[in-house]
Amino acid sequence: MRKVRELFNINPKGKRALVISGGGSKGAFAGGVAEYLIDVNRNKYDLFVGTSTGSLLISHLALDKVSKIKEIYTNISRRQIFNRYPFTIKEDKFGGKQVGINHLEVMRGFLKGRKTFGESKNLRKLISKTFTEQEFHKIKESEKDVVVTVSNLSLNQVEYKSIKDFEYKDFCDWVWISANYVPFMSLVKKEGCEYADGGFASAVPIEEAIRRGATVVDVIVLDTEVTYYNRLPAKNSFALMTAVHGYMGNRIKNQNIQVGKLLATNKNAILNFYYTPIVLTTNSLVFDKKKMHEWWKRGYNYAEQQSNAVQKEKIEYND
Repeated sequence: MRKVRELFNINPKGKRALVISGGGSKGAFAGGVAEYLIDVNRNKYDLFVGTSTGSLLISHLALDKVSKIKEIYTNISRRQIFNRYPFTIKEDKFGGKQVGINHLEVMRGFLKGRKTFGESKNLRKLISKTFTEQEFHKIKESEKDVVVTVSNLSLNQVEYKSIKDFEYKDFCDWVWISANYVPFMSLVKKEGCEYADGGFASAVPIEEAIRRGATVVDVIVLDTEVTYYNRLPAKNSFALMTAVHGYMGNRIKNQNIQVGKLLATNKNAILNFYYTPIVLTTNSLVFDKKKMHEWWKRGYNYAEQQSNAVQKEKIEYND
């Protein structure tokens, strides 16, 4: 019975949800997958749950404004995100990019009493500029729900913020907070607590989607399903910190997925996974317009391939 339901994506009197994990610039790949699922497959979602870059995507996807968010993601620059950028980027002799620490910018920030290496106040401005109050009310007054994930560092807990529970300014704050990968981006104080990227606690919020009644969940995970590379030895303390963050992030994602699968089994829910087929980048805080455009196209093509494979299974099953 479960095999039949997986093939035909039957939704037994429940909601269909789209879950998008954290992943920084790799969100362009998620956008491509979502474009195919929404515009070609015509999937109708009742619930959108995102973490970090996923939180930046889902409001526009809920509005069916895929082309708008595509234009934003494939033309984004680091200056639109960071008001203090903590990295330096140099091309090596092989045409690749070497990412290092911007010592001058970091030291200048510390002398001014900043708590983080970089700051992303420009991203908050971009959110308000690209997601209008009119669009906010359109979603809020609809039957759709948009939920973003944040980490409350003061209370040591994960929190999920629904668009239904807040006014425009506060919800934009939560979207921004969800995408603040500290200590490289802003640490935000709100409602008496310090908040940061939701990925520190729930990088792939499948559990929350099911808890909110989803019985079919399309999950976009911005990492490969298996590990394809070994990290090079850290050249400095900054590189070591990014490597440790990456390691912890991968462990959290794997745990989220395992918990989500277990809950889906218990609740008789269907999970459809979309992983990146290759390693897109080892530093998702580097925003390269050309690469993000390629990743969006790759995500679209990958979703198309997955859909064609499912259709083939349906035909073989019927035969």
